[in-house]
Amino acid sequence: MRRPPGNGETVSEGPGSWSLWGRHEPRRLCCAGPDRCRQALLRIGVNMMALPGGRHLDSIPLPGQRLHLMQVDSVQRWMEDLKLMTECECMCVLQAKPISLEEDAQGDLILAGGPGPGDPLQLLLKRGWVISTELRRIGQKLAQDRWARVHSMSVRLTCHARSMVSEYSAVSRNSSQEMSQIEKLLMEKCSELSAVTERCLQVENEHVLKSMKACVSETLSTLGEHFGQLLELALTREVQALVRKIDASDNIYTTESTTGNLFSLTQEGAPLCRIIAKEGGVVALFKVCRQDTFRCLYPQALRTLASICCVEEGVHQLEKVDGVLCLADILTDDSHSEATRAEAAAVVAQVTSPHLPFTQHLSSFLESMEEIVTALVKLCQEASSGEVFLLASAALANITFFDTMACEMLLQLNAIRILLEACSDKQRVDTPYTRDQIVTILANMSVLEQCASDVIQENGVQLIMGMLSEKPRSGTPAEVAACERVQQKAAVTLARLSRDPAVAREAVRLSCMSRLIELCRSPSERNSSDAVLVACLAALRRLAGVCPEGLQDSDFQQLVQPRLVDSFLLCSNMEESFV
Repeated sequence: MRRPPGNGETVSEGPGSWSLWGRHEPRRLCCAGPDRCRQALLRIGVNMMALPGGRHLDSIPLPGQRLHLMQVDSVQRWMEDLKLMTECECMCVLQAKPISLEEDAQGDLILAGGPGPGDPLQLLLKRGWVISTELRRIGQKLAQDRWARVHSMSVRLTCHARSMVSEYSAVSRNSSQEMSQIEKLLMEKCSELSAVTERCLQVENEHVLKSMKACVSETLSTLGEHFGQLLELALTREVQALVRKIDASDNIYTTESTTGNLFSLTQEGAPLCRIIAKEGGVVALFKVCRQDTFRCLYPQALRTLASICCVEEGVHQLEKVDGVLCLADILTDDSHSEATRAEAAAVVAQVTSPHLPFTQHLSSFLESMEEIVTALVKLCQEASSGEVFLLASAALANITFFDTMACEMLLQLNAIRILLEACSDKQRVDTPYTRDQIVTILANMSVLEQCASDVIQENGVQLIMGMLSEKPRSGTPAEVAACERVQQKAAVTLARLSRDPAVAREAVRLSCMSRLIELCRSPSERNSSDAVLVACLAALRRLAGVCPEGLQDSDFQQLVQPRLVDSFLLCSNMEESFV
């Protein structure tokens, strides 16, 4: 569920099956910050003043006088002297050096911080990322017919592949026959690629080069397939070792360390999660979550499970081991810490996600749904932080998509009152992501007729009105998208609830119509979102049906009277006036 944030240069996936990962997380080549640089300068200053024997210049007595100059900070003196110093030769070299548009040099820098000795997992991940990046770049240069670059990069690719094979063989146990065979095929294809690209450098005939280009492309694809197979086999082997270690361990520290390694692997993408699920990772983690001696490790194990269950294999394994029943037991047991119950809610949110089609077949979930919904509502009510509330409300929001019975359960549990009260608590509801979950629940519950009276009673129309004005604070794409969803769902909720005349009149009294008109006519208010526009037009038409006197003639003729598609086209093509 969680994915680690990017930190630097983004590298996209290579073509075909060159990369094992479904997507690459961004990487960064770090440099020292200003504080670290200052510490380095201070060390230089002290060393410049040091004398043999540990004595310093300012500790030497000078006959007849005291040199007060030595009391000046050495770094300050050095910085002042720099203004008068010029390295002419170095400056000329720097000014004459072109700024290369190539990214190839980064491939060498990536390996500067290589994995530590005896760490096969990190070795595979780092080398695998570098090789898949090289494959992608070779494909790009090949498409541009830059044969010199293709050849040099092919040679470098061969070095990387040979290094990966030799380094992994040195730190791993005896390789299987299948791995040895694929290693041999990989190195043969690397040699073949280097040889054929070298021949291409000596060919000038375009027709011959064109035929050779197809050969290079085919060799590159086959090499990528062998690389993917080898990497998958090696990673599968390491995952098996981790799972066996978790399964057999009765030591809390060993289990904690191994579970942490498994969680790190889940952050590498869906293919790694599939391998973990297939090799028994879900079974081993639920075994941890069923042992009282490992209670302090429940949050970590559950967080790992939530990540694995982003793939179909993980959800299927969860159902096979009665994982839903285990989650229900954790959520309903008040003796567990809030952090543990929040992580269990995260797993529930993952396996009920409406974006994953395979989660809709969780038959075991329906048996425990009432217990889980009750526990999640209680967790929302008692949440001590925004993160806990977010996880619990996200699980509830997904469950309302999962089964319509959940909405009736929420109504009986006074969930509307609990959620609307939470909106005024900044400690629990402080981001558009959380409000997105709340308004999703309200939108799905608003199909029930009984929902309208509860919303009016809890002053819910005013809160929905406020959600129509949701604005991002940071301006990041994720937050902007969350604000759009809040606006859209708030308009949908308002349209559904306005079937009740009492809700419609309350909305008109609170000037909801003027806000809806503003969202329709001003693209900047809705971030030019078509989804928000459609929802606002639908809500406006519902309110106009109950209280038409709240509209001006121009608004009625343009936004209500025409067909919905005509009003949509009018508003979506509308340019803002800055006069």
